[in-house]
Amino acid sequence: MNIIDQFGTVVGNQSLKDPEKARRLLLTGYRLQEKRLQFFPDRELPPSGQYVARVVMKNIIQSLAKPEQAAMVSIFVPGELVTAAGLTPYSVEALSCFLAGTKCEQAFLRKTEEEGFPETMCSYHRVFLGAALTGILPKPKCMIYTNLACDGNMMTFPYLKDSYDCPGFYIDVPYEKNQESVLYVADQLRKLKLFLEEVNRTQISEEAVSLAVDNSRKAADYYKKQLALRSEHDPVTSLTNELYALFMCHLLAGSESAVKYTKMLLEDVKNAPKGEGLSVLWMHTLPFLQAPVKELFNYSKNMHIRACDFIADGFREMHSEDPYEAMAEKMVYCIYNGNVNQRIQMAEELAEITKANGGILFAHWGCKGTIGASSLIKRSLEDADLPTIILDGDGCNPANTSDGQVSTRLQAFVEMLEKGKEEAHA
Repeated sequence: MNIIDQFGTVVGNQSLKDPEKARRLLLTGYRLQEKRLQFFPDRELPPSGQYVARVVMKNIIQSLAKPEQAAMVSIFVPGELVTAAGLTPYSVEALSCFLAGTKCEQAFLRKTEEEGFPETMCSYHRVFLGAALTGILPKPKCMIYTNLACDGNMMTFPYLKDSYDCPGFYIDVPYEKNQESVLYVADQLRKLKLFLEEVNRTQISEEAVSLAVDNSRKAADYYKKQLALRSEHDPVTSLTNELYALFMCHLLAGSESAVKYTKMLLEDVKNAPKGEGLSVLWMHTLPFLQAPVKELFNYSKNMHIRACDFIADGFREMHSEDPYEAMAEKMVYCIYNGNVNQRIQMAEELAEITKANGGILFAHWGCKGTIGASSLIKRSLEDADLPTIILDGDGCNPANTSDGQVSTRLQAFVEMLEKGKEEAHA
């Protein structure tokens, strides 16, 4: 058992006895990691990767250390409004990833089982609920959630809203993608601003909202520009580094940090050479802890993730001049809202722009939307000449996946892509 495993075991056990002490212990570990990232950054990553690691680590520390200034949100809540309110956002997926990375997730999974939550529920939500039930997650200033994409939100947030006796705001996103839906959601976002002013006891100027939305537009523009260069440039990356980009396009949307990150990313892509080997389009979440996936992609010069649909959609271009309608547009036209056709269309476009050799669709445990649509997505992409694999696994709970099976399937997929590349050259 290495030091991280030992640390996780201690935190998990302590959370059941003294959650306050467990939280202090967890924060000590995270603060030490923050210092390490500051003084001894990962030199194998480009500057944008080193920068985003520090920003995300700081966000997690602030969420746990200053809960009275934090908002618990679901991943697709407009980060621009939370940024304008001056609150620190954290999501189910974000906290659960860090808890899993600290190797203390099993104690929280057992806690949810004891409380009667189904094992088929998304592991991100189960870990998060377990941590909240032990008391290691402090009561936030407020919580904001939406029905968009993840059905787990509709169980987790109402349950915790009652458990914490915490102010909450729900955003209903219609299934239909049209202007009527955009206006309906925009009206809710205006009410969300009033809600945030009330719970935070401070005014949020319209200038602050407009600035946050403008920052999102800038970040989206930088991201789009680097995406256009990806077919000829392959910066070194890691699964964790790719995962951090989700913070910037969702939780920290509208922040100066998101603008700085995407600007640095554009420069890193410009300066990166074209990599050897193969490249893929990644779809859905990233199993950053899965050993065979890490071995294949982390710091590799032979396997490259040129784009991720989850991230690309988060950096969606917004057309409306009204800031509330612009944020609503981003939610309504999200690829995870409505039927699966938009996910297929975006995957085809990203593969074409980046000239990816193949696609990997990660079917995360408990994510019914992705698992149910996976066969249709795979068949459609292969009809469009993009070889695609459905990789079953769990991005948060290692007990729900088999390293041996994942390794075998990935090796077979890589061999198929190599053969296809050779035949294309011939």
